[in-house]
Amino acid sequence: MSDSPTPWKLVIHGGAGVIERDLLSTDQEQAIRAALDKALRTGGAILDRGGSALDAVEATARALEDDPHFNAGRGSVFTYQGTIEMDAAIMDGRDRNAGAVAGISATRNPISLARVVMEQSPHVFLSREGADQYSRDHDLEQAPPEYFATPERRAALEDMRAQPDVFDADLKYGTVGAVAVDRNGHVAAATSTGGLTGKRWARIGDSPLIGCGTYADDRAGAVSCTGAGEYFIRATVAQEICARMRMLGEDVQTAADTVIGDVGALGGTGGVIVVTPAGESAFAFNTPGMYRGVASAGSKKVAIYGDE
Repeated sequence: MSDSPTPWKLVIHGGAGVIERDLLSTDQEQAIRAALDKALRTGGAILDRGGSALDAVEATARALEDDPHFNAGRGSVFTYQGTIEMDAAIMDGRDRNAGAVAGISATRNPISLARVVMEQSPHVFLSREGADQYSRDHDLEQAPPEYFATPERRAALEDMRAQPDVFDADLKYGTVGAVAVDRNGHVAAATSTGGLTGKRWARIGDSPLIGCGTYADDRAGAVSCTGAGEYFIRATVAQEICARMRMLGEDVQTAADTVIGDVGALGGTGGVIVVTPAGESAFAFNTPGMYRGVASAGSKKVAIYGDE
C-alpha cells in the first residue's frame, strides 16, 4: 500500500443501460471484463508510480477506445447515414482546464485530441471538420472508416433503420470514461463516445460538454457520465454532483445518487463515476447494469451487473 498522504484511485465505466446476464454470452462477458481490467491496469500503473491523474485518465480512456466492445474510438456506433461521429472531453481538476471535441471522424484516439485542444489551442471545444483538421495539423494518429466499424455496430444500425421510431434500439450507452485522483490529491476526468446508434443532424450528447458529461475540480471531485445524453445535459449532471459536494457538503455517494435520481425523475437513464481528492469514490446508475471498475494501490475490481 502507498504511504503517501493521498492514496491514488482510478474509477472507470464502459457504458450503462439494459445490460443483463441473459443478454451477454459467456465469451462476451469475459472479453468485457478483461477489457475493463486492462484499462484499470493501464491507468493504475501510471498512478502507482506517482504519475498525474490527467495522464492516467487519458491513457485509461485510450485503452477503452481501442477495444471494440465499447462505443468509443474503435467500436463507435454508426450515424443514421452510416458514418462515424465521435465526441470526447478531458478536464484537469488542478485549474479546471478542459478540452473537448465533437463529431470527429478519423482520429484513432479522440481523447488525445481533446487533450491537445486543452493544452495547445486557445479554445475548449472544437467540432467536426475543424477538429479533424486540428488533429491532422498536430500529427495525431488517423484511422480510416473501416478501422472504427464493427459488424455488431453495423447490425445495430440496420435494426434501428427497421424501427424508425426507436431512439436507440439497444438502449445501451457504451460511452467510456475514467476519473482519477493521484498521489498529490489532484483529480481529472475523461469521457469518450461514438454517441447514439442512428443519430442524425450532427447530434451531440453530454459526453463532450464540460459540466454535463465530464467535469473535474480539485475543490470537489471528478465525474464522468454515461447514458441518455439529452437528460444529462438538462440536469448538468457532472457539475451538479461536484457543486453538491462542494457547497452542500454532501458525501460522494449521496451527491451521485441524488443527481442520478434527478435524471430519473426527468425520464432519463444512465450512470456516473465519481472520485474525490481524498480518494473517496462512487458509482451511481439507474439502469440494469453498468460496465465499471475501480482500482487503488493493491486493489482492483470490475463489475457489469447491478447486483455486483
